[in-house]
Amino acid sequence: MKRLTTRILAGLLAAGLLSLTACSSSGSSATDSSSPAGGSAEASGESGADTEGDLLSQIKARGEIIVATEGTWAPFTYHDENDELVGYDVEVAKAVADKLGVTATFVEGEFDGLLAGVEGGRYDMVANGVNVTPERAEAYSFSDPYLYDSTVVIVRDDYDGIHSMEDLAGKTTANTITSTYAMLAEEYGATTQGVDDFAQTIELLKGGRIDATLNSSVTFSYFLSQQPDAGVKVAVSDAPQELALAMSNSEDAATLVEAVNQALGELRESGELAALSEKYFGSDLTNAE
Repeated sequence: MKRLTTRILAGLLAAGLLSLTACSSSGSSATDSSSPAGGSAEASGESGADTEGDLLSQIKARGEIIVATEGTWAPFTYHDENDELVGYDVEVAKAVADKLGVTATFVEGEFDGLLAGVEGGRYDMVANGVNVTPERAEAYSFSDPYLYDSTVVIVRDDYDGIHSMEDLAGKTTANTITSTYAMLAEEYGATTQGVDDFAQTIELLKGGRIDATLNSSVTFSYFLSQQPDAGVKVAVSDAPQELALAMSNSEDAATLVEAVNQALGELRESGELAALSEKYFGSDLTNAE
């Protein structure tokens, strides 16, 4: 939840204009989010694929798992200077797919449509730093947590009006409407303006059109490492939250959730999960401690 547009980040990250539709580094095609996916033979281009059985059986029959992601939120999921889809979530999803014996095929879209796509059967899984909340847990199945991250309140360097979450009351913030960040800001009394991604919030913030924005601590740290003179800072940091892979909560998806958890367990035990965290975040954020 938490959006960092690589198109606008071209200037911020000095990585050139980045397309939102590209081929992943594993060779899997990233397609438009309106394309049907997950659970259907047509999604994989194999009209003869076996669509009977539970979701895991269907995934193995077609040889691919359809993974929804933004591709615009570094360092979780974004396009690098070679226009390849990369990031922590991208590599975790590929590693899980390898454990399942299939290929990860990525479908990119705005965050607000990713979870709905899983619910509607267009995607098999969302890999996009999704926060696990009680409300979401009622609507979706989540894997075991694979990362822990804090929420930060970001303000302009010259702004001194927020020192706690309670200070959000009466303030104006901006986030994607279905993100936990927007919900959290509203819980504390802020008025939230809807945007498509993190980069838009930074532009609104720097232009003085909002008071603050909420986002991922590691995303903001990455942003500052690339743009140290952006003129924004962290005013408040919240407690760490669990991030997990999101899947359907249908009965047919139960075996998929179990298999994904087994794959994540093996990746954790081998040290690969921690190594990916070190690679993208500079530290091991895969444990609650």
